[in-house]
Amino acid sequence: MSLHNLSYVCSHMKNCSMARVPITSIQYTKLHLGVVLGLYRHGAISHVQLGSRKGPDSEPVQVTSENISTRRLWVTLKYYNAEPVLKNALLESKPSKKKTMKLPGLKRLIEGYWAENTKPLDPGDLLFLRTDKGILEAREAVELQRGGQLLCRFTSLR
Repeated sequence: MSLHNLSYVCSHMKNCSMARVPITSIQYTKLHLGVVLGLYRHGAISHVQLGSRKGPDSEPVQVTSENISTRRLWVTLKYYNAEPVLKNALLESKPSKKKTMKLPGLKRLIEGYWAENTKPLDPGDLLFLRTDKGILEAREAVELQRGGQLLCRFTSLR
C-alpha cells in the first residue's frame, strides 16, 4: 500500500508545482518523510514542516498512535524566475511490479546509461531508493555502496 500512496504524493507534488501552489500538504508516513527530506536536502523544495489538517504547527507536537491519522507534512515548493523547480515526478516501482537495482546498475544510471530497463539520470534528476540505510538518493546510495528498491524520480529545473 505504501507505493500506492507514494504515487499519489508524486502526482500531487507535480500538479501543485505546475499550478504554482506555494504550499501543500501530504500524508505523514516514514516513506513520505524520507522522500520529502531528500528533496529538501537536494534543494528541490524550500521548507518541510509537520502539521495537522488545518495547517503547519506553530508549536512542536509529538506524533503518537492517537494523532498519527491527523498528521500531515506541509511542503513549501520552490520556484525560480516564476518557473517551478520540480518539473516532473514519476513512480519507478509500481505496486504490482517492484524494481530493485544493485550497485553496478545504479552506477550505470548515474553515468547516463540505461540499466535494467530504467532510463538514465539526466542532470537535475533525483532518483530515490529504499535501502537498508533508509531512503537515499541514487548518488548517496552509490557513495554508501548500497543498492535497493527504486521508488520515484523527480526532474528538477536544469
